[in-house]
Amino acid sequence: MIQVVFCCHGNICRSTLAQSVFAHMVQEQGLSEAFYIDSMATSTEEIGNPPHRGTVRKLREVGIPLVPHRAKQIKWSDYETFDYIIGMDEWNIKNLKRMLRGDPEHKIYKLLSFSGSGRDIADPWYTGDFDTTYDDVLEGCSSFLAYLKKNRFV
Repeated sequence: MIQVVFCCHGNICRSTLAQSVFAHMVQEQGLSEAFYIDSMATSTEEIGNPPHRGTVRKLREVGIPLVPHRAKQIKWSDYETFDYIIGMDEWNIKNLKRMLRGDPEHKIYKLLSFSGSGRDIADPWYTGDFDTTYDDVLEGCSSFLAYLKKNRFV
């Protein structure tokens, strides 16, 4: 089983969006049994809160079920559990490396690196633009799944 965690600052916008999009994607392809998918925060600001209403609205708009979720913070013990720890932007990556002892097993990736882009996924908490965030998350998740298939991990 491939264990994936998507991470952003608060775990209510981008990472929960990516978790729901990726879970839907693997289910549509009959691969759900091959994955454990979660999302977490690098901060403590939103712990216990549900996904942002903009995330919920965007998922509803595109017909993707929202994975039931409450924000939680990643911790060192999670490093042992997950094969892929995927951040949304450079700031997340820096925080993840700091929190996870420098990433000794090289498990930390930026989501859009799988599409060949070094772009950050903008935080819709600040931009208010959940449409662009969704498009970027979809690109990243599609590329990540293609990467796993190409390398015969699934």
